[in-house]
Amino acid sequence: MTDLPEFILDRVFDAPRELVWRAWTEPTLLHRWYGPGVETVIHRFDLEPDGVWLNEMRMSGGSDFQKIIFKEVIKPEKLVWHHCSADEDWNVVANPLMPDWPRKLLTTVTFEDKGNQTNVRFSQIPLDATDMEIACFAKMKDGMSGGWGKGYEIIDELLMELQAR
Repeated sequence: MTDLPEFILDRVFDAPRELVWRAWTEPTLLHRWYGPGVETVIHRFDLEPDGVWLNEMRMSGGSDFQKIIFKEVIKPEKLVWHHCSADEDWNVVANPLMPDWPRKLLTTVTFEDKGNQTNVRFSQIPLDATDMEIACFAKMKDGMSGGWGKGYEIIDELLMELQAR
């Protein structure tokens, strides 16, 4: 496969870019919205190129581990990372909940200043993926807006809270 499927989600938040950036980059805020409906535990968060974010999402059936490796950090404009499925020792592995899901995704998040609002563009594409992983991502990507959308609703609440301070 040569053309890779891409998931893109654009969203305007009613808050200045600096606050939206904080919601994405401060672990005390990030864990509150990332993975809505589950307990998100951030084991490590080094916000710098080649820095690592070790993330665990705890749910009733066990934990989903993610190893995120930051590739680009341009405050407050852009984040680029490799989003990897991992085991409990943070080794990159096939996702045990969905074995055909790509082991690694290239994730790009941009933050566009719109005065008192911020446009966030989130995109993911499979990286170093097999044909089966690409096909799985292509099949599932249209449904990804739901989970991210629920997280974004929590970001809305966080931003209102931060602006009220």
